[in-house]
Amino acid sequence: MAAAPAAAAAGGQAGGPAGLRGWLRSAYRFATDRNDFRRNLLVNLGLFAAGVWVARNLTDIDLMAPQPVP
Repeated sequence: MAAAPAAAAAGGQAGGPAGLRGWLRSAYRFATDRNDFRRNLLVNLGLFAAGVWVARNLTDIDLMAPQPVP
């Protein structure tokens, strides 16, 4: 966290990385940081919530039902 103020004071960008590539890099580092328990907990809860949402919303699809004929 001490690098951000130093970069801003040196004329760097204070808002973080710009562009899609920088955003993807920061999202990857956020998800794969093994030393931060809170980040890992947040990522795991988000993945769990996404899995619950998919399971709840896809259970009513009947794959064996006859398909409509155009």
